[in-house]
Amino acid sequence: MKVSSVEAGEVPKGVVSPSKRVKRVMSVIDFILRIVAAISALGSALSMGTARETLPFRTQFVKFRAVFEDLPTFMFFVMSNSIVCAYLVLSLALSFFHILRSTAVKSRILMVLLDTIMYGLLTAGAAAAAAIVFLAHRGNPSANWFPICQQYNYFCKRISGSVIGSFFAVVLFMILILMSSISISKH
Repeated sequence: MKVSSVEAGEVPKGVVSPSKRVKRVMSVIDFILRIVAAISALGSALSMGTARETLPFRTQFVKFRAVFEDLPTFMFFVMSNSIVCAYLVLSLALSFFHILRSTAVKSRILMVLLDTIMYGLLTAGAAAAAAIVFLAHRGNPSANWFPICQQYNYFCKRISGSVIGSFFAVVLFMILILMSSISISKH
């Protein structure tokens, strides 16, 4: 009696195993999340980079204006979001490679390492900007820092939205790192 290949536990060439299928689906989700995170980081950088407001009144010598360039923290925020966005766009090629070759492990390890570095950079920029935005909204009476958001309403809305978008990208990075780690560990 002859044993067929299915009974012997062999998988025919055209059939994809369930673990490969799961890895491929995770790779497609990884690709999509990278696109969304890049758009979020780019939007945050552009929103902060174009945030400026001038008050309608001024004195003979002083013009009251708020520009993101006045605070080094906001400059760091724009630079970190821009660097992360560029990294995400460049990493799309490797992510697409993982869709085609779902069993690649060394490149996934490299992606986890680089994703973790970029996650740290993005989190640092977002957290630093969030602290300044908090001071802009609430002020600090102990240090005699008054809240400026009552006067510069448009500027504060713009920078607040930018920080929210950046934290959205931080959450997406956490998901990307977890998915890549799971994909590596199932190998």
